[in-house]
Amino acid sequence: MMKFATLAVRAGQNPNPYNGAVTIPVSLSSTYAYDSFGVMRDNFEYARTDNPSRRALETTLAALENAKYATSFASGQAASTSVLNLLESGDEVVTTSDIYGGTYRLFHDVFKKYGVRFTTAENNTAESIAAKLSERTAIVWAETPSNPLLALLDIAELAGRIENFRNQNGKKPLLAIDNTFSTPALQNPLELGADVVMHSCTKYIGGHSDVVGGAVIVNDETLWEKIRFYQNAAGAVPSPMDCFLLQRGIKTLPLRMKKHGENAYAIANFLRGRQNVEHVFFPGFDDFPGHKIVAKQMRGLPGMVSFCIRGGVREVSQFFGKLQIVILAESLGGTESLICHPATMTHASFPESEQKRAGITQNLIRVSLGIEDTDDLIDDFKNALD
Repeated sequence: MMKFATLAVRAGQNPNPYNGAVTIPVSLSSTYAYDSFGVMRDNFEYARTDNPSRRALETTLAALENAKYATSFASGQAASTSVLNLLESGDEVVTTSDIYGGTYRLFHDVFKKYGVRFTTAENNTAESIAAKLSERTAIVWAETPSNPLLALLDIAELAGRIENFRNQNGKKPLLAIDNTFSTPALQNPLELGADVVMHSCTKYIGGHSDVVGGAVIVNDETLWEKIRFYQNAAGAVPSPMDCFLLQRGIKTLPLRMKKHGENAYAIANFLRGRQNVEHVFFPGFDDFPGHKIVAKQMRGLPGMVSFCIRGGVREVSQFFGKLQIVILAESLGGTESLICHPATMTHASFPESEQKRAGITQNLIRVSLGIEDTDDLIDDFKNALD
């Protein structure tokens, strides 16, 4: 079996059989000619339903997660919506308090009005999540590492606890893991017992801050057919050019993730030594809660660091204003280092009470480390903090 770096370059990316093109071409046709009445060529009919560029991307994504099926979407939120569309009124989703703000908004401002219940566990431990399971629980939804506090979750332990929980009909909830922060380069949740893996491909998978996309990856054929039905019925599909850009980004994913992690480790250690930094959240520290989980289920460190600056919004604003290399912007996972204020940016959809419960304070800062020179990044942080 090919190893990850080879899969990133070759899976789903064979030379074009018609002309030998090594790079997968961008297929812009919106419709496809039938060979004859009732006979489609390679099952291509209409571009919303399937497209050669999208099929190649989905083949690659499935291979990277060591999975059977991948379904791509126009955004990470569209991918998450497809999973939530598996639910019926009266179903329950159990999740953790530390999740992406857009996911929280999707839960409480969109699906809640359809009669879906959302229950929040006290923390990111398997024990805490399992304690919230009920007869109504249809999905357990988690991020690891989480956004923005980088909390770690033992996927195998949680999968085992869910497996032991069966409702009165003998069914167990689906375990859905948002793998955006880790990417398949560092972690494969399906191999650890998860049923569904989601990605915001906008982030590390695309990796260049120039495309928006999402994906849902599964091994169960029936589950895949339901997700794929929604993809076609709702039409939340990526364009051929989006697929091309994501596929191009994937080729360097293993190289980029290594550098992202190295820079994150260096910056986290630098920040920890600063008197005007109160706390640093980074899974690479030996004393970080759940640190042993990194060695158990991951193949490296994420490129994310969060920290609390001493002071409040005024100090945060002053710090942002002095940065020269690191860019104040939403999103993450690009080649450039990005920094944000979760309380007013990525997690602004959280009510103030929920921010407080989740630990999203006014002095919390989230950093996505890019692939710039490590010394330059340290100097930039030093100058701004000084």
